Amino acid sequence: MTAVESQPRSTYDGVRMQLEAVAARLHLEDDILRLLAQPYRELRVEVPVRMDDGRLEVYTGYRVQHNGARGPYKGGVRFHPSADIDEVRTLAALMTWKCALMDLPFGGAKGGIQCDPQLMSEGELNRLTRRYTQNISHLIGVTRDIPGPDMGTNANTMAWMMDAYGQTHGYSPGIVTGKPLDLGGSYGREEATGHGVALVIEEWCRENGREPSETTIAIQGYGNVGFWLADQLWKHNFRVVALSDISGGIYNRAGLDVVALEGYMRETHGLRGFPGSVPLSNEALLALDCDILVPAALGDVIDEHNAGSVRAPLVVEAANHPVTPAGDAVLTDRGITLIPDILANGGGVTVSYFEWTQNVQQYRWDLETVQRELAKTLLRAYAAVRDLALQDGTSMREAALDIAVGRVARAIRLRDFV
Repeated sequence: MTAVESQPRSTYDGVRMQLEAVAARLHLEDDILRLLAQPYRELRVEVPVRMDDGRLEVYTGYRVQHNGARGPYKGGVRFHPSADIDEVRTLAALMTWKCALMDLPFGGAKGGIQCDPQLMSEGELNRLTRRYTQNISHLIGVTRDIPGPDMGTNANTMAWMMDAYGQTHGYSPGIVTGKPLDLGGSYGREEATGHGVALVIEEWCRENGREPSETTIAIQGYGNVGFWLADQLWKHNFRVVALSDISGGIYNRAGLDVVALEGYMRETHGLRGFPGSVPLSNEALLALDCDILVPAALGDVIDEHNAGSVRAPLVVEAANHPVTPAGDAVLTDRGITLIPDILANGGGVTVSYFEWTQNVQQYRWDLETVQRELAKTLLRAYAAVRDLALQDGTSMREAALDIAVGRVARAIRLRDFV
């Protein structure tokens, strides 16, 4: 395999660079490295949609299956202008590592359509979703590849996907996860990613003797993950001092009233102007003097140019790849601890696995069971990463990748893929 340049030209080049470093630490065979360095399958589809005003728009969509040695492919579907092939390819690889780190019987995949869902009506999104599902239906299946929600998609999107697939293949609730409860969804799935991030933060604070009421947290991103994360942290008495969305953020050193903010958001549909707060830009939020910084929005928001401004001693990656490899190196050199995305935001795919399991068994778990099993799975992974990092003197990202890639490599050997 030809080594990529010292500075990645794309996000996926950064993933490959990390993989090559793991391969050197684990002494992986060249053949296995070559298998893991490229996705198994990439599909590009054109998705024509008749808009409400009668004109035809054609969107570009993708489904990338990275590696299925450990089980059927699993990965969300993202509707976002940045969901190009490099982004989807990167997210598919991260899903392979995430599923392996959580010890779930899945491989990694991802889907995406380059569109702006905020500019589309519900009817347009419905037609977009159904046509995309038809175009990728020969790749997906309950035991082949199971999509789920991601940025720009939600439970309604999954309901449309399930219905579009079922019109050809028969009633198949297990074809997607993140569905509405009435269609076979799981209790606790909507909040799973945010709650999982909170679990990891709580465990880190407990191990490091940090009292929640004295711990200040800034969260960049107030979408599904940021919303449920802030809600859970508030309930456990943490001080959430800053929150932001695409338009900017708000700050209160004493802590924001998250419950009151939820009501304010329902009325105003925005963070700005929340009583008791001052406005704050997304850039300023990343440089806040706080105890824990949580990037929970887009990828690549912390890089070599602004990583030197981060003042939080702990960064928790709630978003996917929010810190670039170059930014990661700066944080490491400055002694800042980072809990990587494939660990911190693993709660979503974990409860997606629970949902898929319930669909296959045709037996629903109660919320208490889901939450108990989520905590057990996530904290077991956290402990494994923490212990290996301490044992080998590596960062938590390196330890997490070593565990994940090692598990995938063992599955490849056992199945005699090479």
